[in-house]
Amino acid sequence: MRFSINQSELQNALAIVSKGISTRSTLPILSGILIEANEDAITLQATDLELSIQYSAAALVEEPGKTVVPGKLFSDIVKSLTDAAVHVEATDEQAVITCDTSSFSIKVMSAEDFPGFPQVSTEERIEIPFVQFSSMVKRVARVVSKDESRAILTGVLITASEGQLRMVATDSYRLAIVDAELPENAAADFEAVISGTFLTDIASLPKTESPVTLALAENQIVVTCDNTMFINRRIEGTYPNYRQLLPDTYSTRAVVETDHLAASVRRAALLGSASSPVRIDLNADTNTAHVSAMSQDVGSAQETIKCEVEGEPIEIAFNYMYVLDGLSSMGSGTVALELLNPMKPGIFRATDGDDFLYLVMPVRIS
Repeated sequence: MRFSINQSELQNALAIVSKGISTRSTLPILSGILIEANEDAITLQATDLELSIQYSAAALVEEPGKTVVPGKLFSDIVKSLTDAAVHVEATDEQAVITCDTSSFSIKVMSAEDFPGFPQVSTEERIEIPFVQFSSMVKRVARVVSKDESRAILTGVLITASEGQLRMVATDSYRLAIVDAELPENAAADFEAVISGTFLTDIASLPKTESPVTLALAENQIVVTCDNTMFINRRIEGTYPNYRQLLPDTYSTRAVVETDHLAASVRRAALLGSASSPVRIDLNADTNTAHVSAMSQDVGSAQETIKCEVEGEPIEIAFNYMYVLDGLSSMGSGTVALELLNPMKPGIFRATDGDDFLYLVMPVRIS
């Protein structure tokens, strides 16, 4: 096998495919990347037997063939090279990588031992513009649970119906919902729970005008975008009934500038801790929100910010990190905070359209 490709293009390809390399498997072949050269393109593959990634890139192929290179080492070598043409020549035992005045020789593994790329037949599918998909994922995926014992909560629920797309994530302490309209040609019913980290990897791909296509197989999700295909296991199970958590009314509502509230919470949190949350006291008579935090061993902080308040005066406490996560995902200049009582969840809503809702469970005020 012998081919040439620009260093930046090869580095970009490796950055994408490397996410599929296994780091914990006892099978050495799974730590490698399969490179196959045919006609005028190379195809790179990586898998950990749950996630499989395939990426194609144009290249000058002088001799077709395939080999498996050690993934991390090969990526590190390419990353260190200058931005020039990279020449790769592989035999059964080694690959020689040359670029400008640099030359490396590394041992390779047999392509025959590499697992075949999954061939799956898909049913339901939707197409989402990449920019829209990326934005939605980044607003909800940070909320997924890290606790593998409740696998369903490590995923994002994606549903599409009647031209409406919704993504939902929760870790049982907070809940994020983002809605968007789908393009007319994408109107299809779709429902799946997909790993939050997997979706984040796709959302972090280089920006493209091409859509992201999500397609469901029996127990897998197939995602394609540009020259990249991802196949991953779907998360099995029934997603919690999040709708029952959403109150249909409130006793107090405040509209405040998102940046001002975030800055106030961040400052108050300097004196607080995970065990001493940030309190928010809303008062309609003065149209203010009083933000405070106190730690017995450190001290206290208070700050008053102007806002529009309607309803009864109320004081509620939240984990400050949860509040900051929600505000950073808001995407609007002002945010509405809706409260029922100090022991019921607080709802943060984007005021520029009803596309984002963030629910946070309160902390009991001692």
